This record gives sequence, structure tokens and C-alpha cells, in this order.
Amino acid sequence: MTPVRPPGHALLADKVVVVTAAAGTGIGSATAERCLDEGATVVVSDWHERRLGETRDRLAAEHGDRVWSAVCDVTDEGQVRALVAGAVERYGRIDVMVNNAGLGGEKSVLDMTDDEWSRVLDVTLGGTFRCTRAVLKQMAAQGGGGAVVNNASVIGWRAQAGQAHYAAAKAGVMAFTRCAAIDVAPLGIRVNAVAPSLAMHPFLSRVTSEELLTELTGREAFGRAAEPWEVANVIVFLASDYSSYLTGEVVSVSSQHP
Repeated sequence: MTPVRPPGHALLADKVVVVTAAAGTGIGSATAERCLDEGATVVVSDWHERRLGETRDRLAAEHGDRVWSAVCDVTDEGQVRALVAGAVERYGRIDVMVNNAGLGGEKSVLDMTDDEWSRVLDVTLGGTFRCTRAVLKQMAAQGGGGAVVNNASVIGWRAQAGQAHYAAAKAGVMAFTRCAAIDVAPLGIRVNAVAPSLAMHPFLSRVTSEELLTELTGREAFGRAAEPWEVANVIVFLASDYSSYLTGEVVSVSSQHP
């Protein structure tokens, strides 16, 4: 049964949202679209300048000045700071940060190099840390309040061959989310995460074998992968005032069974 994307209900009206790794066709761009549907003003960022420009132009064609873009490599502290400063300069504040940037790959621990390990950890966990730290300082300067939503993965809980670096990074995102939430709870800032199992988009099919995708899809109770917008729906919930009492939580966006 094909799911039907629901219409917006102004859940993020008048909020300024920053989304990392928002270029292309995956969860990041779907989240940007969903936030715009819900009335937000959205800053999209990515390290890939051409794809980011294409995404910005596509979104701006429908939403106009409520979309702005900034190139950002989340492994570069200076670029992360510039992203936050640029968003504030343009729109006056940041209410929500969605940390979607991550890097995967498939390699056995037996063959994995230090560089391969470090690169995945630096983008996926280090990038989440840098962006969260920068935006939390901005939210504190605004007087508190706001929400951070991190993109983790069910692989942070479950074993999968060839994914030791990615699983370690995503488990780290989960632990970081819980601890950061406690640090900023007195400021009224919430920090949560989503943990998708399998969200299908064209880029995924280019970096993962068809055999593995078929196997993972077969584990899903609905017999299909999630649409990226289905993950984005949960991100929007965690970003919105409907989750005002949730912090330090990791919400599984999955129909996967053992």
C-alpha cells in the first residue's frame, strides 16, 4: 500500500529551521520540504555546492524568501560557525537545528583503515557535535528555548556486517543526544533524535548493493522501505511544540522486526 503524504498544519509556523546535508533527494531535503510545508523559514546547507544550489532553487520556486542556503562542511568548525551566523544575520534567530549530515560505507573491521574509521566518525558524530554546540550557544544567547533534532540510525542499536564505523558513530549520536539534552534542559532547549531503519532514495541505491537493500527491505513489517518524507514527519514532530515534554529521546522510525 502506497502511503499518502499528508498536508501541512502550520506546526512550525514562524520558526527558523536549519537543516544540514539537505541537498539531493534524501532525508535532509525531505525534511526541508516538510518544514516549509509546516510554515517554517528554512536554511538548507550541504558541502556539495552544486547540488545545494539546485535544491535551494527548487524549494525557493515554491516558497520564495522563506528558503536560503549556505555551503557547510560539518567537519570544519569555521564553516559551522559561519552557517549559524549567516542564518541569524538573514533571519534574526534560529529555532530548530536538524543535524542530518552523516557518512556511511561498507568495510569489514579486518580491512578498515584508521582514515576510513576517522572520516566516518568525524562527519557523522563530530559534525553533529560541532553543529549542536554552535546552535546551542546561539539559542542560549536568544534567551533559551528551541529544539535540536539529530539523525541517528537503528544501526546504533543493531549489528550489521561492514558497518562498525557507522554503527559506532550513530550510537555516539544517540549518547550525545541524551547528554546534551541534560546540559541544556535548564535553558528550555530540547535535544532529541530519530533512528530510521531504511529510507529509500536514489543516492542510497548507488552506494548499497541491491542484494543488501532487498534483504533489509524484507525485514520491514510493511514490506517496503520508508519514504524520506515519512522520516521527516517525525523530525517535524520533534521540532514542533507538540513534543514540548520530550528531550533526550531517540525515536525509532522503523517497522523493522528481528
